[in-house]
Amino acid sequence: MNESDISVRIGFVLLPQFAMGAFAAFADLLGLLDAQTDTPGPCAWEVVADTLIPVRSASGIQVVPTDLLGDPLRFGYIVVVGGPLSPAADASPALLAWLRQAARGGRHLVGLCNGVHALAGAGVLAGYRLCVGGDQYRDFADRFPSIAPERIVTDRPSVFDRRRITCAGGAAVTDVAVRILRRHLPEADVRRALRCLQIDAAGGQGGQIQPPPPGVPAESPPALRRAALVIEQYAGQIPGLGDLADRLGLSPRQLQRLFRQHLDTTPQAYARAVRLRQAAWMLRHTDKSIAAIASDCGFSDAAHMARVFRVEHGMAPGAWRREKKENTV
Repeated sequence: MNESDISVRIGFVLLPQFAMGAFAAFADLLGLLDAQTDTPGPCAWEVVADTLIPVRSASGIQVVPTDLLGDPLRFGYIVVVGGPLSPAADASPALLAWLRQAARGGRHLVGLCNGVHALAGAGVLAGYRLCVGGDQYRDFADRFPSIAPERIVTDRPSVFDRRRITCAGGAAVTDVAVRILRRHLPEADVRRALRCLQIDAAGGQGGQIQPPPPGVPAESPPALRRAALVIEQYAGQIPGLGDLADRLGLSPRQLQRLFRQHLDTTPQAYARAVRLRQAAWMLRHTDKSIAAIASDCGFSDAAHMARVFRVEHGMAPGAWRREKKENTV
């Protein structure tokens, strides 16, 4: 097979503490597609970085890049593989500039797990919808306030928007890889590789909804899990009951019944608990003023938050903050 016969070229960028499972899900599929032919296969891929120093994954396994960043236009897809947690530091200036060059060249940019942070940091997500893991949403929104909340998806595991593809991770990474490869390779080849991996040939194993927030059973109805994820995301500006029900394709009465039946509460009470939980987290982990936290969490003002907070915790937000910080010293 000649170089010109290669159907898809992928450059992987592994961020520090990347998720080995996300990288492996993609790489295993590519490797099997190559193994199905006697000549060099239809896929070409390599791991690139701004240095050839091994990159340590979240599991501790290290991967040595195969090449320096070089010209990003040699790839059709650039897949930035991040980790399961919010990144501790921004991506390097060299990598950010390289991603911008790739975007200007019309390349497809893929962000897996917290790889979406690198794409956002490079400024290549403006005007696109994107997927962020629900547990990373608050940190992502704080880091990139210029990205409108309505463009951020937390109730689905992946988003394809033109030449930008983002995925929260987990089993959905296989779905992303399959959808990309089906654009360029014969369906029979993709199905054969999936069968070798013991994956349903109709697609990957990823679900259509991200894992639900704490306190929401994983086996609860999809509409309830989606509602809880939306409420978590929009804690500071939770849509009204009617708007939330419309988004889920339900009537307000049906939505009320779901929350009552499976969580023994109402959507309004659940939203209030989310606001309080996020306010408590911000009091403990940030230096924001109580007024700013009240605004971020959707309370009408600091006095309103103080009243609700005192009922839940038995003390004012300021006193609670001091007590928690003293106990951690």
